[in-house]
Amino acid sequence: MYNLQEVLHKSNSENVSNAFAKSVLTKLSNCRTSAMGYHYYQCDDSSCNHLHYQYHSCKNRHCPTCNWQKQEQWQEARINELLPVKYFHVVFTLPHELNSLFLGNRVALFRQLFDSASDCLLTLSADPKWLGAMPSITAVLHTWGQQLWFHPHLHCIVSGGGVDKDYNWVDLKKKTEFGFLFPYNVMEPMFKKHFLRSVNKMIENGNVALPDKSTWKPLKEKLYNKKWIVYAKSPMGNTSQVVEYLARYAHKVAISNHRIVKVTDENVSFKYKDYADGKKTKTMQLPNNEFTRRFEQHILPLRFVKIRHYGILGNFKRKKRINAILEKMKLPQHPPPVKTPYGLLVLEKFGIDITLCPKCKHGHLVLLKKVYPKNRGSPLALMNWEALSIN
Repeated sequence: MYNLQEVLHKSNSENVSNAFAKSVLTKLSNCRTSAMGYHYYQCDDSSCNHLHYQYHSCKNRHCPTCNWQKQEQWQEARINELLPVKYFHVVFTLPHELNSLFLGNRVALFRQLFDSASDCLLTLSADPKWLGAMPSITAVLHTWGQQLWFHPHLHCIVSGGGVDKDYNWVDLKKKTEFGFLFPYNVMEPMFKKHFLRSVNKMIENGNVALPDKSTWKPLKEKLYNKKWIVYAKSPMGNTSQVVEYLARYAHKVAISNHRIVKVTDENVSFKYKDYADGKKTKTMQLPNNEFTRRFEQHILPLRFVKIRHYGILGNFKRKKRINAILEKMKLPQHPPPVKTPYGLLVLEKFGIDITLCPKCKHGHLVLLKKVYPKNRGSPLALMNWEALSIN
């Protein structure tokens, strides 16, 4: 099976001008290699005594190999927060005409995307015409399309109802045969107006940079006259299905390893869905450097938060609020979160006991030493190690 690591090894990262993006690509390239350090084990069976090196993972959020463990742990935590109610999947997509503006002002405009989408959902939810209550909202930023083009959009999971000031549950007032959350012709203009007005103000204040400010006015008029893609899918299943679905979205990266079908010294081929052609699965081939250039566009700014919560799940007094709602619903309080150890996660998910000796299959591995690069923030020559012996 091919993977992203092989592509990055064959591409020329010198073409990446952004220092932070280059450091991320280096970590992904070195994931689970000696450059990241290792744990050093020995089999406890005296007839075997096999020595085993377990290379460290990069643990970077853009790595398709490392993300599954974070996804499992995040999923467990969310189960203890979601309420047993109906949920909707809502998508807010920005027109491609904004791409160049975004690429030059990523932090400010990513934040504005979150602010405009949450404002739309919270404002409509507060309106007695639609709900008159505070909903639960989790929003996840995605920046890619199937062919790795830059395509910023938000996936939101929104409760089909909310709570009033006394934490009583309130159901949606408007119901149709389609089961939508709020109508498109209400959400789209509200989201569009909030976003464009805010961006216009940021440009006027110099908080968003433009090479030529005279280009903004005609672009703004074009964007006001264009229909934006904002929609809510039909209601989702039970709470566990919602959490599993949300966890997949929350920890997706621009491309997963299973989509990469071939890697050579010159090209990489990967599968994608062509939504314009009935969602048919097709294969695209790109030069290695072009593939890396497209992937690099989806590396988020340092410490940028891509998953945000609003309403019931807002960070301020969240636990107290959820417990009060559960009490009103006459439901038991959620148990405290428990972090499942990595070895148990692997055993539950794949049926693999990572403590077993890979050679004799019956002895168990005993940790002798942990070895790390001295400067863990950058790739180093193998001589630059610091070792921690285990007594």
